[in-house]
Amino acid sequence: MRVPTALAGCQVWRTAFDYQVRLTLIARHPDEGYRVDAELVIETPFLLCDVSGEWHELDPGTGSRLAPVLDLFMKTVGTVEVRDRGALAVTFDDGCELFVGTDPQYESWRLCGDGVDDVLVGPGGHCDWQPSD
Repeated sequence: MRVPTALAGCQVWRTAFDYQVRLTLIARHPDEGYRVDAELVIETPFLLCDVSGEWHELDPGTGSRLAPVLDLFMKTVGTVEVRDRGALAVTFDDGCELFVGTDPQYESWRLCGDGVDDVLVGPGGHCDWQPSD
């Protein structure tokens, strides 16, 4: 699988939660409309570091406890890394960080949409990560 570095420069245009946390990530191309129009879906517990440096342990399906995710609205992705067997690490322009580890039993995260390769990190993760072109 390829590391989704195309997300760098995308803005978070939408946050939504139920039993999953969803981020709509958009990057416009100056001449061609959208460069990226993707959705990141988080399905297992994850970590979010806010602008003050405080880490929040968050879990989809926990209602208002997911409020720190709202602060990602309109933030711009700085870097994207995939570590180990599929742990996702995203930094944002204001210093926020998002970390989604792998899970031994469940799908931890997935990405789909235009301008990105579809990714699904299933139980236990994956070990064949390749840099993007």
